[in-house]
Amino acid sequence: MNSKKEEARAYEAYVKEFTPKPRYFRNGFRAFLTGGLLCCAAAWFKGFLLKGGFDEKTAGMLTTIALILLAQVLTGLGWFDTIAKFAGAGCIVPITGFANSVVAPAIEYKKEGPVLGVGAKLFSLAGPVLVCGLAVSVVAGLIHWFRV
Repeated sequence: MNSKKEEARAYEAYVKEFTPKPRYFRNGFRAFLTGGLLCCAAAWFKGFLLKGGFDEKTAGMLTTIALILLAQVLTGLGWFDTIAKFAGAGCIVPITGFANSVVAPAIEYKKEGPVLGVGAKLFSLAGPVLVCGLAVSVVAGLIHWFRV
């Protein structure tokens, strides 16, 4: 029994030698910097649209569309993963991360064909998210309707 405990401790020490130490401050700084730059760029773009004569709602919608388009193009070019490795959670804000996770499986399975490959895999993640979103919005709408 004692020898098994010693073996386990020796193995644990061996594993610790080769396990990389997480760099929390560096990773947090990179995520903060990248996410901040992304949000600043989006705010600048929205301000640019507002100065161009768009109303608040339309400028916000166009900014959202631009972020989704940017994430999809970067994913298609294979650059999104490189940026994500550097930035960590900084570029995986909900809208760009979701756009990446929708496009990435479709690109991976494009050799299967436009219907069974791209078409089927395009909604492999989006499908459950959309169904959940619709179901929750229906429940919230019913609660609001009966409460009023």
